Amino acid sequence: MVTSNVKNRLRLSPLSTVAALALAAGLGGCLSGGDEPRAPQAQVVASAAAPSTISVDTVIGRWGIASFHNEKDRKRTEGQAQAACNQPYVITKGPRDGVMMHVADDAKLYELRLKAGPGGRNFLGFEAPPGDLQDREILSATDSMLVMRFVDPDAHRRYGTFIYVRCR
Repeated sequence: MVTSNVKNRLRLSPLSTVAALALAAGLGGCLSGGDEPRAPQAQVVASAAAPSTISVDTVIGRWGIASFHNEKDRKRTEGQAQAACNQPYVITKGPRDGVMMHVADDAKLYELRLKAGPGGRNFLGFEAPPGDLQDREILSATDSMLVMRFVDPDAHRRYGTFIYVRCR
């Protein structure tokens, strides 16, 4: 009986297994090569407290969204995002000064934070160092348009680069 209790305590729940795999994937991403060089971990952690150059008010609103995979499709995608204003994606302020949005592959809303990263880059994601695999990198932001992509290479490959056009 003691042996079976020990086995049960050592057995990982499905959630623990998923968390362990996500951690392993995240750490593996830090070691792999990519299109852009990653900042050393010390720089990323040090910049976590730095304020984003983008305000929460810039992100809050009603948006038409579309995405593209090839830069040559960007202009056409902007038009598709504008046309999507007939069913806008609404981003609201979160209870702790973040913004309420969906994350990749999850229908639930989460509060995400704006974070400054190394080299003047801006990210949107959970409480984690900027550039975390679950973050989006904000490539550009104006009052009328946001351009973002997922940091996770697999999510970026599947979803592409997002254009958010503010609905009037």
